[in-house]
Amino acid sequence: MNLHPEIILSSLIYALLGIIIFCVAFYIVDRITPGHLWRELIENHNLAIAVLAGCVALGICIIVAAAIH
Repeated sequence: MNLHPEIILSSLIYALLGIIIFCVAFYIVDRITPGHLWRELIENHNLAIAVLAGCVALGICIIVAAAIH
């Protein structure tokens, strides 16, 4: 299997694009949830919020991966 520079560059661009879209989407979810998501996670150690944030992150990743693929 030959890895051409174009293939590597396009893979890196898609990966960067996916990370940017994920960060923007997670920021939007953070803003629309009531309260402060990170404060609940870090200071209060709220397990329910951690599970919610993890599920949201996985969902966003699946959607971004399917859109890019």
